Amino acid sequence: MITPLSEALAERGFDKLTPVQEAVIEADVMEADLLVSAQTGSGKTVAFGLAIASTLLGEASRFGPAAAPLALVVAPTRELAFQVKRELSWLYSRTGAVVASCVGGMDMREERRTLDRGAHIVVGTPGRLRDHIERQSLDLSALRAVILDEADEMLDLGFREDLEFMLGEAPEDRRTLLFSATVPPMIAKLAQQYQRDARRISTIDTTRQHADIAYQAIRVAASDSDHAIFNLLRFHEDQSAIVFANTRAMVNHLAARLANRGLSTVILSGELSQSERSHALQAMRDGRARVCVATDVAARGIDLPNLTLVIHADLPTNAETLLHRSGRTGRAGRKGISALIVPPKSVKRAERLLGWAKLSAEWTVAPSMEDILRKDEERLLADPAWDEPMTEEQTIFAARLLAEHTPEVIAAAYLRLYQGRRAAPEDLLPPDSKPAAREQKEFGPSRWVSLSVGRDRNAEARWLLPLLCRTGGLDKSAIGAIRVQDTETFVEIAEANVEGFVGALGEGGLLEDGVTARLLDGQPNLSAPGGARREGGFKSQPRRSNDAKPQSRGPRPSPAASESGPAPERPSRPARPVSADRPASAEPRPFAKKKPRYEETSAVEVRPAKKPFKAKPTAAPSGKAKSDTRKPAGKFAAKTDYKSAGKADFKPAGKPKGKPKASAPADARDSSKRFTPPGKTATAPRKPRAPRLSGNDAPRRGKP
Repeated sequence: MITPLSEALAERGFDKLTPVQEAVIEADVMEADLLVSAQTGSGKTVAFGLAIASTLLGEASRFGPAAAPLALVVAPTRELAFQVKRELSWLYSRTGAVVASCVGGMDMREERRTLDRGAHIVVGTPGRLRDHIERQSLDLSALRAVILDEADEMLDLGFREDLEFMLGEAPEDRRTLLFSATVPPMIAKLAQQYQRDARRISTIDTTRQHADIAYQAIRVAASDSDHAIFNLLRFHEDQSAIVFANTRAMVNHLAARLANRGLSTVILSGELSQSERSHALQAMRDGRARVCVATDVAARGIDLPNLTLVIHADLPTNAETLLHRSGRTGRAGRKGISALIVPPKSVKRAERLLGWAKLSAEWTVAPSMEDILRKDEERLLADPAWDEPMTEEQTIFAARLLAEHTPEVIAAAYLRLYQGRRAAPEDLLPPDSKPAAREQKEFGPSRWVSLSVGRDRNAEARWLLPLLCRTGGLDKSAIGAIRVQDTETFVEIAEANVEGFVGALGEGGLLEDGVTARLLDGQPNLSAPGGARREGGFKSQPRRSNDAKPQSRGPRPSPAASESGPAPERPSRPARPVSADRPASAEPRPFAKKKPRYEETSAVEVRPAKKPFKAKPTAAPSGKAKSDTRKPAGKFAAKTDYKSAGKADFKPAGKPKGKPKASAPADARDSSKRFTPPGKTATAPRKPRAPRLSGNDAPRRGKP
């Protein structure tokens, strides 16, 4: 190992390397391409920093002047890219390395100026790195190593095309290192395509994976999920925690609930800007925030110091997500807890999820109120403030307290003050309890009052209730049912408040705005037609039973009925044939005639098309008026013979069904037929104007 790097590790307290870090600095893999899989929290960032040190520095111990980058590190998320930059910065701090970042959401002009000044190592996200390469602000000609961190996650996020573009633009003699928690077939194919004789390194021990994480499945009642999360955070109050949810809406909901209970909370989700996300993570690192509520954007690679509790408010969608979420704790030998909130309907799903991940969890319940209060007492007794020496001022004040109060009173008061600075824990229901139905409380003895306003004046309970409280001197609890009728409204008032209500009325029982009240002697008649309106909306009209059907109005008279006698019975199909001694005019017309599919005129016989025909002017014979004819399209096309005027010029294709109907005379009121008044000649229709074409339009054919 190069001396400056070993000194930086010793300064950071690395007395022993992790298995993956030792594997990548072996002599036989120092210059080879690597495909490395290691479990979450095993120190992969430091591992590839050590792996490329000899490739970048050679025999030297310091870098020369910064110019085109020598190494390119690609990470799937912005947070992970910034974390990798911080890790490499302290690891190479004694070598004079310049580490730059190119991350989406940051100022691209500032990144371009940084690249122009030169950098030895560039860390970024796939999309932003590709933008810099295409804009020629990132020069890859001097590149010696390319590292893909969390390569499987980048492929899952759809960055395959960007990765292939960058690997294709990099020099062919560079080293390619792929680091991933898992090696799915897509990663193996990418390694085969862009790596040369890659060495496979795997340090995942399935028997010891996540051995430093204690898994708990917390069974809660259906309505107590939020309360159980709060109790868990209160029980582990001295530790920082991250709460995972599946949606942004759930993240915002939980963050608001926890912040209202006095917990210092930050949010981490994809809808935040990069600046907001950076500030949230920095607040967790500085200790200004103790709880981070996040989506799965924080499930990969994020390393928060002293994070000992991970809560899954929503169950993960798959076993891999469960492992990556839980991997935010139990890192680098530290112990941690991963708790899954499991309501009754999700028990089977949680069991399958743990089975797929090959994890064993302790099935338990959330801390109760008594457990949390007992934990507060233990924390109070274990506080290091008891071992600190007292100052002179503290000694004088302690003497005053002992002179005025007994030690027991002082201790109890101090405990109350200690617990008063914290939100009270929630009293949880048993996990298998079902939500209790809302109890219907009886209103008690009451009297009914009639108001002189009803549905005809848009009366509603939402404005009648405050009117009664304001002008009648009533409280909301003294008002029962409100039944809005068509012309009046009935209100139920507690009997104990009736006397005060009547006394508050004006002359003639006036309330306000012309609304008067009248005290009823008994129950009102609520069965008036039109239904009633309840306090929360309309009361549905009761359905009419079959026995209460209205009387039938009888058969509708036939058009042929006369005053002298009843109408003839409706004939059954087919209609009776017309006899010789019975004229057709006397035959009843039980059915309306259907509109013919086509019509005949003295000139043409054509079925109307869906779209109107475009009239085409034709020249008329000399000495005669121009004839208005149409040339139909498609199968109705026919030839026009001007010699046989007054006869049908053509017939539609196909044989019409039934006997042809007699032609009807032209009518001026019928806009579907062209009509020429007597004494005037028909004029040819105006030729439609051709559309104007611009210089770039192609000439149109056919209909304009």
